[in-house]
Amino acid sequence: MNAIATRLDNVHQRIHKAATKYGRPESAIQLLAVSKTRPAEDIRAALEAGQHCFGESYLQEAIEKIQQLTDTQAQWHFIGRIQSNKTKIIAEHFDWVHGLCSFKHAQRLNDQRPDNLPSLNVCLQINLSNEASKAGINPEDAAELAHSIQALPRLQLQGIMTLPAPAKTLEQQRHPFQALRKLRDTIKTNELPLDTLSMGMSNDLEAAIAEGATIVRVGTAIFGPRNIKK
Repeated sequence: MNAIATRLDNVHQRIHKAATKYGRPESAIQLLAVSKTRPAEDIRAALEAGQHCFGESYLQEAIEKIQQLTDTQAQWHFIGRIQSNKTKIIAEHFDWVHGLCSFKHAQRLNDQRPDNLPSLNVCLQINLSNEASKAGINPEDAAELAHSIQALPRLQLQGIMTLPAPAKTLEQQRHPFQALRKLRDTIKTNELPLDTLSMGMSNDLEAAIAEGATIVRVGTAIFGPRNIKK
C-alpha cells in the first residue's frame, strides 16, 4: 500500500476501536478526508484506497481539483467559511456544506442550487464558547435558524457541527462534543431529525465518537502534515 492508503487504514482502525469501546456501530460513523491544500493526486490515491468523501475550504483550489477528478465518484464537502459572493460556486459544485451560520447564506445557497442537482446537504456550525473571533452561531439561536432553513426546498438540513478549542485529555476533549450532542437532542423533532453530528478531527476523533459523532473530519492523519496555505 502507498503511504496514504496505509494512513487511511490506520484511521479506520482507530474508528473501529473507538466505536467498539463506546458501543457505537462503526457503520454509523463516516470518515471525511480533509483534503484542503492537498494535490489532486493525493485525493486520487485516497479514492483508490476506498475513500470517497473529501472536505475542502479554499474555493479556487477546490474547483480545480473537482474538475480534475470528474472521472471519479468523489463526494465534495465545503468546510470553510462561507462568503456571500462565493455561495453560487458552492451551490453548484458541492454535495455538503458544514459551516452554515446564517439564514442569508442559506437563502442564497438554496436559490443558487441548480435544479438538476439533488438538495444541498447542510450542517449548522455552532460556536459553543460564544467567542466573537470564532465562526458559528450561538447555541441559543440554533433552533430558530434550524427551523427556518428546514423550510428551504433546495437545502436538506442534516445536523450540526462544531470546531472546539484544542484540549489535552480525553475528558477535556469530550466536553464540547457532549455539549453539541445535548444541543442537538434539545432541538431535534420528528420533522427535524438532525441525524448528523459533524465533529472530531485527527487529534480527538475518539472523544467525538464517544459522544456520538456521525462524521469525523480527518486531514493530517490521512495525508500527513498539512501544507500551510499562504
